[in-house]
This record gives sequence, structure tokens and C-alpha cells, in this order.
Amino acid sequence: MQSLPFDPFMPSAGAELIVYLDIKSPYAFIAKDPTRAMARTLGVTVDWRPLTLDIPSYLGSAKLDKQGKVTQSKRSASQWSSVKYAYRDARRYAGYQGYILRGTEKIWDTTLAHIGFSWAKAQDEKVLMDYLDHVYERFWQRDFDAEDIAEVSQALAHAGADVGGFEAFAVGPGLEEHAHNQAAIFAAGIFGVPSYVLDGEVYFGREHLPTVSWILNGRRGPQPDISLAAGETG
Repeated sequence: MQSLPFDPFMPSAGAELIVYLDIKSPYAFIAKDPTRAMARTLGVTVDWRPLTLDIPSYLGSAKLDKQGKVTQSKRSASQWSSVKYAYRDARRYAGYQGYILRGTEKIWDTTLAHIGFSWAKAQDEKVLMDYLDHVYERFWQRDFDAEDIAEVSQALAHAGADVGGFEAFAVGPGLEEHAHNQAAIFAAGIFGVPSYVLDGEVYFGREHLPTVSWILNGRRGPQPDISLAAGETG
């Protein structure tokens, strides 16, 4: 499906901005709609891309039961503090957008959901955005298994995608393509979500959205201030 060499800094033809997201990132979840609203207001085309975070490499790992009790943990006290604050902050902003954001029961491998992301994107932007809307909302209600190929296929079909051949693609060329692209993204120094790539520069975190908007709008008026950081790394 990917016909051109992958360049982490070069948007697809006709796009002015690259936006990297991960389904399992609460910060990417709460950045999606404001980013889309900004693009619509400015008439900007966005090249949406998946970035699969390696959260255990910097925040450890843990598993919870259905009641939210920790059943397995490989996190330090400081890592737990970081995780708890991240969810509290993200939950607040999700609420402002009318979404429910429940903490996940484990650290998910979103590779398969992101192969679905690329499959939907190859069809058209409406399919992609419908897929992301559906998957993000269900995932953060603990109602979507991002590691189950049948659920990803169903989400694609729900978004209006043609799913013929998807399952074979997901375990073959799609998996190889995803691994290649993720290696290139990390090698380029793009390590977190949401990340915005504009004119070859990386802006990490949703707090950069006003600045990204200002640049895309021809730098009219004063440059926006940068508020508190809000992103997730891998």
C-alpha cells in the first residue's frame, strides 16, 4: 500500500502538516479533535500518521484487574506518580470535549490498530477519521481490544473501509511496513505523541498547537505563548 519511500519529515502530496498519534496515548486522544478543528478552520490538509510508543521503556509496566486493582507492576514510585498525573490531566481535558477517558488495564501493543490506521488512511480521509474517532472513543471506554485482528477489522468496516485482504495484509506486508516506518520515525528523533511536523521542524505536545496554527496562518499577529507541556513519549 505504501508506494513511496517513507520520510518521517516529509508530508504526503498536498498536505502541509504531519501529525503523529498513538491510539493508547491519552494525550493524543485529547489532541485529535482540536487539531482537526484547527486544520478545518485554516483549510489545511493533515498527513495523519501512527507512532507506536514503547511506554515500558520509560514508564515501566503494570496490569490492573477489572476493578482497577494493580495485579502486576514493574514501576517505581516516581513512575506511578507520572502515570497518575498524566491520566488525571488527560481525563480533565477529555471531559471538556465530552469524552470518557478510563485508565487502561495494561500497556497495549497498538501495532495492529495502527496497521488498521494505515489501511484506513490509504482509502480516504473520511474513512481514516471515522476509524480514529470510533477506535479512540471505544478504546478509552475499555471497549476495544487493540490487539485483536477481528475487532480492528470490525472497526475498519464500521468506518466504511473495504476490509477485503486486510487480515492477510496485517500479518504480512502491513506488519513489515509498520516496523520499517516506526524504526525510521524513532531514528529521526520523533519520539512522542502528539507530534506535529511542520516545515521539517518537530513540535511535541498539544501545547504547541497554537504555535503550529500561527505558523500555518502565515505568522499573523503575535506568536502564541507556550503553556504547560502535554505529550507522551516512547
